[in-house]
Formats: sequence, C-alpha cells, structure tokens
Amino acid sequence: MKTTQKPTLLKNSIGGVIGNILEWYDFAVFGFLAPIITLQFFPHDTPLTGLIMTYGIFATGYMMRPLGGIFFGYIGDKFGRKKALILSIFMMAIPTVLIGLMPTYEQLGLYAALLLVLLRMIQGLSVGGELIGSVSFMVEIASSKQKGFLGSLTLASAIGGLLLGSGTVALITAFLGEGVMHEWGWRVPFILGVVILAIGLWLREGMSESPEFLEKEEEEFHLPTAVLKEKYNILQLAAMISLTTIASYIMFVWMPTYLSNIIKHPLHNALEINTYAMFVLLFTIPLAGYLSDKVGRAKMMIYATIAMLITIYPLFLLLQQGNWYLVLTAQIIFALIVGFLQGPMPSLMTEMFPVNVRYTSIGIGYNFSVALLGGTAPMVATWLIKVTSDLMAPAYYMAFFAILSLVVLIKHNRKLSNL
Repeated sequence: MKTTQKPTLLKNSIGGVIGNILEWYDFAVFGFLAPIITLQFFPHDTPLTGLIMTYGIFATGYMMRPLGGIFFGYIGDKFGRKKALILSIFMMAIPTVLIGLMPTYEQLGLYAALLLVLLRMIQGLSVGGELIGSVSFMVEIASSKQKGFLGSLTLASAIGGLLLGSGTVALITAFLGEGVMHEWGWRVPFILGVVILAIGLWLREGMSESPEFLEKEEEEFHLPTAVLKEKYNILQLAAMISLTTIASYIMFVWMPTYLSNIIKHPLHNALEINTYAMFVLLFTIPLAGYLSDKVGRAKMMIYATIAMLITIYPLFLLLQQGNWYLVLTAQIIFALIVGFLQGPMPSLMTEMFPVNVRYTSIGIGYNFSVALLGGTAPMVATWLIKVTSDLMAPAYYMAFFAILSLVVLIKHNRKLSNL
C-alpha cells in the first residue's frame, strides 16, 4: 500500500489541528464567561448558587458527550473520520452563535436558562465526537515513530482553542471594560462562531481520509458487539485519564472563577495568568508527545501523576496568596505537569483499540470520564468550597483521582511490559 505523502500529511494535520482549535474555542468560551453568564441568566440575589447552576449547565454539555461519542463514533467507524469531523463543526458553531444572540433572564425569565441548556446539549453532542475523531485521525495518519507527537497535537490544539477563548475574553474585557462586558460585550465571543464555521468547513473539506481506516478489513460494524468486546479496556481508559480530565478543567477552565470570585483577584488578572499558563501547556503537550515516542506513553503519565500528587497541596497554597507572581508560578507548574499527562494520552488511547471500533470505543471511554468528572469539575469544586468552607477542598478532590489514575496506569504499564 502507498504511504501518506508529506504534502497530504501536512494538509491533513492542519485540517485536524486547526478545526479542533476552532471547535474548542466555541465550547470553552462559556466556561470563561461563567461569572457574567450567571448574572445574565439567573436571579441576582444568590450569586454563588447562581454560579453553581451556571456550571451545572456547563456540565450538561459534558453529559451529552458520551452520546456524542456513540453517535459520531458510529459515523466515524462506519463511514469515515472525515465525514464525522465535518458534521461536528456544524453542530458546534451554530449553537455558539445562537447563545450570543439569545435573550436573557430579564427578558424571558427561567426560559432563557432552559434554552441555554438545549444549546449546550447540542454542543456537547458535537464535542463528544470532535476530539476523539481528531485523535483517531491524527494518530492513524502518522508513522510508527511519530504517533506520540502527532497524536499530542490534538490535545495541544484543544488547548489552543481554550487559549484562544481565554485570550479573546481577556482582550475584549480589557478593551470594553467589565461594565460593558456585563451589558453586551459577553455576546461578542459567541457571535464570532460564524467565522469559525466558515474556516472550519473550508479546512475539513480539504482533508483526505485516514489511510488506516481505508485499509482496515471490511466487516459489518455492530456497535453492541464492539462495546462488549472492548468493555474492559473502555473502563480502564476512563479510570486511567480521570486525573488528566479533572486537572485540566479545574486548572484551566474553572481557575479564573476561583481566583476572581473566591480568592478575590481582579478578573482581568485571573484571565491574564490563566492565559500565560495555557501558553506553557500548549508547548508542553507536543514536547511530552514527542518524548513518549521514545520512553513510552504509560511511563510518562505515571511520572506526571506522581508529580501531581507531590505538588498539588503546596501549589494550591500558592494560589491563595495575594502576590501575582506566586499565583502565576503555581499555575505554570500545574501547566507543566498537566502537559506531561496529556501529551502521551492520545496515542496511548488509540493503541488500546483496533481500527474497526477505535472511534466508538475511545469515544465512550474518554467521554464518560470527561462527562462524569471533567464537565462537573467546576461545579463540584465550587460546591465543595461552599459546603466545607475550605479553599483546599478542590486539591483533595484532585488528589483522590490522582491515586486512582496512578494505580490503573501502573497496571497498564505492567501489561505492556509483558507483551
């Protein structure tokens, strides 16, 4: 069979990476604007309760991700990765624009919040297939010596989308001021979804199909059979990435809210620090992916998990200090650790499943973990602080799942060593 030529590899990589950046921008902007959205869609007399409800809506999008993994997994495994990735662009960008145009609590009462839930559910379906499609596609077009590096670009591109969202919100807030942001400026990042739709479709239409998908053995794809055959690996995958999932959303989606609403840093400072830390994460993930091609995926994730267990308590203490530089230092260290967790993860996930059921199997395992733990992390972290009055509560929550991830990763690494 012919190998993928360099121009095709470059074109496909750009389509997979850039499309993912744009789609994750759409999904993440909601999290960064949560404090403002709370005031737009809920009564103003209970701000912390309203914030918890806003993060509940944020979590609703994540609860749809397992269904999105199944839906897009079927399309991707049956009809091809490209078709699934094009459809996901539509189902993300259109609800994003509608969120920017919809009426608020003052105009519709709680019906506005219900409409918000519906749009987030559609976004959740989309993102449930997007990242997994990009992971499968990018690893499948790579040579055996590049799978860790090219696979890591999918998560780096997702971070790029989060970074684009964080940076956009920070720039608009700095330019318009927090008063205007609360009036109408919050709508601007959502309405920009129309540009994302045009760019994303143009890039994805120019991609070719994954060679591994085209070369796979032809057989009837039957979803229940696929799930039953891979059920152990699916559950193992969900547990293996539990720390990565929680750490990512607490440290880079919820953290601006923690710093501004709970620790009482100015919002623009919190967003600025978050943006710097995400730049570090953006470059750490590909480095970790590259190194994983040489030292092994599971080993790198084991070392990073141990580093998280050792540092999580003192780093949360630093976050609570009033000093800008100490807070920045803590978030950069977190970014380095999370980067070494995320870099090897895409190639590790794809190597766990055969091509015929890869998209669906990863979609179920990954999205189950993200829906149960990632999407709820901001809400749970806020709730834990409310009920315990302990600013360290999120650190204990992360530490528990670090232990779970470590046990499963060690077991998986021993299995690989015996092959």
